[in-house]
Amino acid sequence: MECTVSWTGNAGTRSGMGFVAETGSGHVLTMDGAPDEANPRNGGQNLAPRPMETVLAGTGGCTAYDVVLILKRGRHDVRGCSVKLTSERAQTDPKVFTSIHMHFTVTGKGIPAAAVERAIAMSHEKYCSASIMLAKTAEITTGYEIIEA
Repeated sequence: MECTVSWTGNAGTRSGMGFVAETGSGHVLTMDGAPDEANPRNGGQNLAPRPMETVLAGTGGCTAYDVVLILKRGRHDVRGCSVKLTSERAQTDPKVFTSIHMHFTVTGKGIPAAAVERAIAMSHEKYCSASIMLAKTAEITTGYEIIEA
């Protein structure tokens, strides 16, 4: 796996904190920093997600992918899955994630709670590389609800 991240700021004035990531699979992702009112040349323009937001989003995508796949492999009639992630970060550098809560909403027909619990546990214990990696610094908790479709 590879990725090239390039600064899109104005090199002549050394302003802006925008970046473009080109992934090995041929996709592009933009990122930007928060505006810095005290020193605008050092801040971003709020035009894209922050880099750490993309880490959180990628973790959500990784675990939601697992949950859907595990439920489908169990022949459950899953029709939707979303996960809302809320997090806290350390106050000092490095500002790692210290806690992450993931609340899954699974929509489907006749999906047993035990199957959803198992899928979430399997993702976090075995399959989701991102959440397993983040668990080295963050306490990860989960919850879920099932919506009958």
